Amino acid sequence: MTPQQYVQHKAAASGSSFYYAFLFLPRERRAAITAFYAFCREVDDVVDEVSDPGVAAAKLDWWSGEVAKTFAGAPSHPATQALAPHITPFGLQQRQLQAVIDGCRMDLTQTRYLDFADLQRYCHLVAGVVGEVAARIFGQSQEATTEYAHRLGLAFQLTNIIRDVGEDAMRGRVYLPVSELQQFDVKISEITQRQHSERFAALMRFQCARAQQTYDEALALLPAADRRAQKPGLMMASIYRTLLAEIEADGFRVLHQRTSLTPLRKLWLAWKVQALGRM
Repeated sequence: MTPQQYVQHKAAASGSSFYYAFLFLPRERRAAITAFYAFCREVDDVVDEVSDPGVAAAKLDWWSGEVAKTFAGAPSHPATQALAPHITPFGLQQRQLQAVIDGCRMDLTQTRYLDFADLQRYCHLVAGVVGEVAARIFGQSQEATTEYAHRLGLAFQLTNIIRDVGEDAMRGRVYLPVSELQQFDVKISEITQRQHSERFAALMRFQCARAQQTYDEALALLPAADRRAQKPGLMMASIYRTLLAEIEADGFRVLHQRTSLTPLRKLWLAWKVQALGRM
């Protein structure tokens, strides 16, 4: 299997909404974002799939070294081998890939967030910087698009947090800010023991409204000159906002199930943005 085949398989196998947005890109941009996405999945999988924190930390250290070697021209992993040819054409920076690793490293040492500002710092590393890189690959021409990408990345991560509350709780992680749990009188133990209540539903309604507002803020920041180039991000926003609506319609039953859209529905939502310009 070539590095290109490896990252294509990694991206397709994940079933992520991001994959459907990549399908409409020109070949070179699609190859670059697929390789970058595969790299992000590799790093994220270390935290999600390695139960021993010491082993996970060692693996992340290896990835940190691999990024340094990649930017020095000597990648050894299929994901970085696939990504390496795109570093110069798309202006990718070593600090961006290291930031993604640093964000995943936080999951090994921090399982609670005191307030939303604390959570935002984490989201910037694991999602805002990812959005920054993606915007460059998609064809960013305006400096202001970077702020849009950061905001959109935050919206995506807030959506992931809402969708994955139950799965994260099983791993001992609660990303919902402690101050907001207190605001809605929901105890940490209720989350980790996956106890649904009306108080929990009210908390999640608050989280969902903020995520939707963050999408609105991101879209308002996108310069008109870059709207066409950034269509993949708009496709993902359409898919994720639809997912949020499904979660809300289901009464925020996220502690015991993981709501998802079918591949056909994701493809339809992506196509609507591509062909009709509608979200």
